Order: sequence, then C-alpha cells, then structure tokens
Amino acid sequence: MAHSLSAKKRVRQNIKRRARNRSRKDQIKEQLKGFTTALTAGALDKAQEALRATVQKLDRIAGKGTIHKNAAARKRSRLTKRLNAARAKASAGGGKSK
Repeated sequence: MAHSLSAKKRVRQNIKRRARNRSRKDQIKEQLKGFTTALTAGALDKAQEALRATVQKLDRIAGKGTIHKNAAARKRSRLTKRLNAARAKASAGGGKSK
C-alpha cells in the first residue's frame, strides 16, 4: 500500500482514470453492438447511421487518449469495409435497399 501523500494521490487518480476509461470503452462496445445488429438484420440505412455514431464516438474517445488514434482508425476502417461489403452483396443479390 502507498505510504507517501503523492503515492496515495496517484492511487486515487489511477482509480478515477480506470473507471473513466472503462466507461468509455463500454460506450464503444454498445455502439458496436448497435452497428452489428443493424448490419446482420440487413437494415443498411440503420447500419449507416449506427456507423456514423460509432465513428464519432471512436474519434472522440481516441482524442481523449483512452484508445490510440490508430486503433480508432483501424476499427473505423474495418467497420466501413463491413458495411460496404454488405451493400455490395445486397446490390449484387438484388437484396434490400442501400
């Protein structure tokens, strides 16, 4: 256990930061779930809106330093790729609307 005042303060700060970062990461996971469910249901318009919200959340959280900006960019790229693949499949198969 920490003994000095500065070490005790550091412990308090770490606890707050950990809680804040975990909350932010949970928000990302919730956004990703919404996008994934919309995509698997075939609702491409809804998936597009979910992607936009997810990208905004990713960029905001990367700006705060919870996740690295390159990790956010990588996730953004992969999600966009998934949406584009679903759109191509829907248009090639004569499926649902864009």
